[in-house]
Amino acid sequence: MKLSTDAVLLGALAHQPSPEKILDVGMGTGVIGLMLAQRYPTSVVHGVEIEREAFYQASENIQGSPWRERMVIFNASLQDYSRNTLQKYDLIVSNPPYFSNHLKSENSGRNFAMHDEKLSQKDLLEGIKQLLSKDGLFWLILPVREMKRFRELTRHSSLCLSRRYLIRDSPQSDPHREICSFGKGLETGVILGEITLKDNSGQYSQIYGELVKDFLLNH
Repeated sequence: MKLSTDAVLLGALAHQPSPEKILDVGMGTGVIGLMLAQRYPTSVVHGVEIEREAFYQASENIQGSPWRERMVIFNASLQDYSRNTLQKYDLIVSNPPYFSNHLKSENSGRNFAMHDEKLSQKDLLEGIKQLLSKDGLFWLILPVREMKRFRELTRHSSLCLSRRYLIRDSPQSDPHREICSFGKGLETGVILGEITLKDNSGQYSQIYGELVKDFLLNH
């Protein structure tokens, strides 16, 4: 899988004041987990990835990184992992599959990454409820319509919306992604923000540049 803007945005925005343990659900090639390991130098970072080829790629990327001693990836589904671990996480992130009933490509790895048959929104929510610590935060990126569905699911759960970012490609375009954070406890008011990826000239915006500058190899 190619490195996506979605993954980079989530890795740059997701935060919790002092996470001891971090979990990346659907780790893919490992970019979000690696970004969080860089940002939080004392945290342990775990990843869960069901697709075997992605698991091998993430494992290779982790072993080649400066943070390999603090990172572990499990080749398992979130459903199985949440049922068989006693771990609780202070920060959980996910850039999950989101297509339902869409035509699939011939690339099985891409199908795992993009289609939700292996991880429905309901299963994702149940797994997060089991794994999130009392004061933990869950950060999620989805297309706008899919995030609306997920937010509706959380209305009947122990998770409350905390922050909501609308992501636009340009100043004239409609939002195409949302990044939201959820925590346990009473809703205390949602912090709303917007991020525009490109300016009117088609160049990456200043706000996007500031978000990702610490992760660029040529910075």
